Amino acid sequence: MPHISVKMLQGRSEEQKKRLADALVKTLTEQLGCSEHYVTCTVEDFSAKEWQDVFKSDIEEKKDKLYKKAEYDPKSLL
Repeated sequence: MPHISVKMLQGRSEEQKKRLADALVKTLTEQLGCSEHYVTCTVEDFSAKEWQDVFKSDIEEKKDKLYKKAEYDPKSLL
């Protein structure tokens, strides 16, 4: 049922990713009123170079589904 997908620059520890996933799942279940039993969450790491493609395909090309817009130029990460 609900699936959370987090894509970000590499560099965070496994413990940070686990805490993030736990917090996101908790917030999602509270806001949607569903059981944690049905929720899945993935966390993917990308280099700054790889992020350019992710930004294009997952952000720029999905503006109709984007609920929080970027306030930076992804090229500034290179």
